Amino acid sequence: MTPNKPGPITPTSTIGIVAPASATLDQADNLKGVRELELRGMKVVLDIHSNEKDGYLSAPDNLRARALNSMIADPDIDAIFCLRGGYGCVRILELIDYDTAQSNPKLIVGYSDITALHCALYQRAGWTALHGPMVAVDWPEIGNETEEIFWSVASGNILAPLPSPGGHQLVSFRSGQAEGPLIGGNLSTLVRLLGTPYFPDLNGAILFLEDVGEAPYRLDAMFAQLRLAGVLDKLSGLVLGAFTECEPPPDRPSLTFNRILDDYFGDAQYPVATDLLYGHIPVKSAIPFGIRAKLETNENRATLSMLESVVT
Repeated sequence: MTPNKPGPITPTSTIGIVAPASATLDQADNLKGVRELELRGMKVVLDIHSNEKDGYLSAPDNLRARALNSMIADPDIDAIFCLRGGYGCVRILELIDYDTAQSNPKLIVGYSDITALHCALYQRAGWTALHGPMVAVDWPEIGNETEEIFWSVASGNILAPLPSPGGHQLVSFRSGQAEGPLIGGNLSTLVRLLGTPYFPDLNGAILFLEDVGEAPYRLDAMFAQLRLAGVLDKLSGLVLGAFTECEPPPDRPSLTFNRILDDYFGDAQYPVATDLLYGHIPVKSAIPFGIRAKLETNENRATLSMLESVVT
């Protein structure tokens, strides 16, 4: 896939805000996040359907898709920020105007369920993207280092190695070197796309993954599905982020997460690193999606480096 990069964003850009998945639990968080963006000088355009609520969705499918397509087509919108994740992006993938998206690449920012949008827009329109802070979830109380890394990547810097707040370091699991497109996000969301036209081409990719609220046996099953689909054999590298709230019930026998990793990746023919500061955690790195990157691991350390900018 040839990257179709958007322009950079800065604190003076015009930001379109959408809720393509679930509604924000507290409307006050929307206002706090929008206010923080405005305090940095950005002009904010908030979708009017962002909080209509349709069960666990922020609005009916047609309205969420229409809002996203409108932001994609609007020449005055520089980038698209998502209010939150949750669930629902997979329901609107067929409704996205990929032809318009191909002609109007924009940086779309979010993580968790937004992984489905990152993958689909990459696969169908070549968009690079950014797993970064969401408006209602992260911006109200964003940390200085988290924000600094976000703006550095979003404005066009090539960070080598890609830093983490607090100087947090990757941990080597399998030694080696790899270069390839950096693709990934939420594991369970990615697995939902298998067998669809929206699953990204992972041939030679460095895959990064995280998840939340999944019991070990469910993580095991998802890794098994990727292996049985031939996905894991195509990779050039793997980086694992935070797997939060993934402990087994205290009264049930279970494999440990480390045992599961060893079963699936202990003999991997490519480098594997863990402890990426990314996922459903309050302090995290901004991770570019769709650009070429390098993963280097040995007995003593592991580094993930950008080889190109996420924007033009």
